[in-house]
Amino acid sequence: MYPRIDHQSDKPILDVHDLHVRYNGRTALEKITFHLHVGERVAVVGPNGAGKSTLFKVVAGVLPPNSGEVTVSGSQPSVHSCIAYIPQRSQVDWNFPVSVADVVMMGRSAKLGPLNWPRKRDWEFVQHALETVEIADLSGRQIGQLSGGQQQRMFIARALAQEAELILMDEPLSGLDTPAQEGLLDLLEVLRGDRVTVMLATHDLDQAARHFDRIMLLNLRIIAFGNPAEVLHSEKLLQAYGGRLRTMDGQEGLLAIDDSCCDDGEHDHVHN
Repeated sequence: MYPRIDHQSDKPILDVHDLHVRYNGRTALEKITFHLHVGERVAVVGPNGAGKSTLFKVVAGVLPPNSGEVTVSGSQPSVHSCIAYIPQRSQVDWNFPVSVADVVMMGRSAKLGPLNWPRKRDWEFVQHALETVEIADLSGRQIGQLSGGQQQRMFIARALAQEAELILMDEPLSGLDTPAQEGLLDLLEVLRGDRVTVMLATHDLDQAARHFDRIMLLNLRIIAFGNPAEVLHSEKLLQAYGGRLRTMDGQEGLLAIDDSCCDDGEHDHVHN
């Protein structure tokens, strides 16, 4: 079990200062400094290899930085059970023989007693979480039988059962059709009422502009961080994406397209 850690109300929900990370002698992140406010929605965008996944793993406390500091409400992330990290779906073994309800119950693991046996109250948390994300009818289904959108809802339910206050989502929209993407984004907006802070990596700049309070433009270091109007300018996008970015004038303004395909074959795009 995690020890009980009291949050310091005068501290940001997430505070990152001068973060540096290196892999095999190669820089993965450098000079990363920012903080998040309670309840806000932040999209992290940038080209493939920009360090988005690395940043999330460091914030979640599963990857140590070479230097710098990360604190969650004033304490080190590794001592918190209030951080939920949702990895890319490609990193999950969907053939594992476990049900939806079992996965959501995993969110209660830090809350269970010394025998690690779920109590009635824990199952009530699981049921409420499944109802919130609207997949309660799928609770007994094996996880590989879910659609991509349902799988992401299951992970959000696990975060809710965990009583997470900061949710990190690594490209949850990739590979989903438009209705599933919009449904997921609407669900994240519902969580705003519970003051849950969401940080989400995405390859869709248009959705980032429409659905998120602030956007972090990342390529090893932070190129820009602010509201969409401040960040999504052609010169900043070109700085982040380099020669992989094409720009053209569209009916709604500047259209930016990343020429490098994502894993799901989609391209980045944004109306500014």
